[in-house]
Amino acid sequence: MRQRIIVCPLIENNGAYLLCKMAADRGVFPGQWALPGGGMEPGETMETALRREIREELGDALQITQITPWTFRDDIRVKTYPGGKQEEIYMVYLIFDCVSANRQITFNEEFQEVAWVSLHQLGQLDLNEATRITLAHKGLL
Repeated sequence: MRQRIIVCPLIENNGAYLLCKMAADRGVFPGQWALPGGGMEPGETMETALRREIREELGDALQITQITPWTFRDDIRVKTYPGGKQEEIYMVYLIFDCVSANRQITFNEEFQEVAWVSLHQLGQLDLNEATRITLAHKGLL
């Protein structure tokens, strides 16, 4: 079984949190709402990987002004690739509290949509299991 280290930003802006609805045909949680983020590449530091993932998934205009390591956890998930191939992966999640100065997002094909979600709206979304665990651990659900 392959192992991946995943960097996950929990991005806040004026009391709202950024969540992304995953593409329906790929990823670990197809069609569900999740935190952005992705795998570290060889030679990257945690912060370099986090900033790269934010830039790749959410665009250059989003201004992250604060990054604070928060927690980590792990689990085993099945990832679906475009075309339907699946792979079981042991994932180690490094989760960071992040603050953004703006809400300017240009998201890529990994997501169907993105939303800035207030605290009272978080529980109303179809959150994937990993995101639900993270938000509950943070005291947001």
